[in-house]
Amino acid sequence: MKQQAFSIPVESDLTLRGDIHTDEAAGKNQPLLLFCHGFKGFKDWGSFPYVADSLAKRGITTIRFNFTCNGVGESLTEFDELEKFGRNTYAREVADLTVLTEWILSGKLPLPDYVNTDRLFVLGHSKGGGDAILFGAGNPHVAGIISWNGIANVNLFDEKLRHQIEENGVGYIPNARTGQDMPITRAVIDDVDQNREAYDLVDKVAKMEQSLCIIQGREDFARLVKGSERLQQAAKNGELHWIEGGDHTFQARHPFQGSTVQLEEAIEQTAAFILPMRA
Repeated sequence: MKQQAFSIPVESDLTLRGDIHTDEAAGKNQPLLLFCHGFKGFKDWGSFPYVADSLAKRGITTIRFNFTCNGVGESLTEFDELEKFGRNTYAREVADLTVLTEWILSGKLPLPDYVNTDRLFVLGHSKGGGDAILFGAGNPHVAGIISWNGIANVNLFDEKLRHQIEENGVGYIPNARTGQDMPITRAVIDDVDQNREAYDLVDKVAKMEQSLCIIQGREDFARLVKGSERLQQAAKNGELHWIEGGDHTFQARHPFQGSTVQLEEAIEQTAAFILPMRA
């Protein structure tokens, strides 16, 4: 098992930081998986390093990374860049995925020769599931998309927050874990509103030819449970796997306390989706 950190300069003040998890002993011609964190998530959250290791041991080289404006900087585990979080948009996150993919396909990332970059998959948790669809649907470089408790609607912002932004130019959402008030600026709301059709996730999966694997906890938030059903019903080539008793993080916590039955099932379903598609 090998883990290698990397960083990609994206713009003058933006850096994409990630880790490659790979295991040569798991075989040749390995597919490559990009793991997208969610709204208030980050690459080192709770179970994510463990998930990447577990998939790598099964023969799926996995890259977990931080979106450049996710609010977590060089600390890797603290929200120490809240100004960037406040201006993070779907457009920014899709652009980050585009840059990361360009580095992969051009050979700039230190990937071993047993990794087949033609077999590229994208997995997203929560909001990251929306990013995986926005970036992956119809993308010729993406072989398949996996959504872990993912969103079906990009609009995550209620009227109270919108009113706050309208009045003050910025609104705040609480982070119960850290006690921080997380800023959201008008740019984030405008990105959602002005791209309503382009960001229609249900329409995206209805039109895409790639396979979609939805892994959804039964005990997750009701809007996500219903949203996953909508995505599966719309998808041309979609499968929905229920994780019985699974909450939004499949019972895993931060800091990581160890794996759970629900998390292991999600990992197994992910591998079962990706590995049979190995070229």
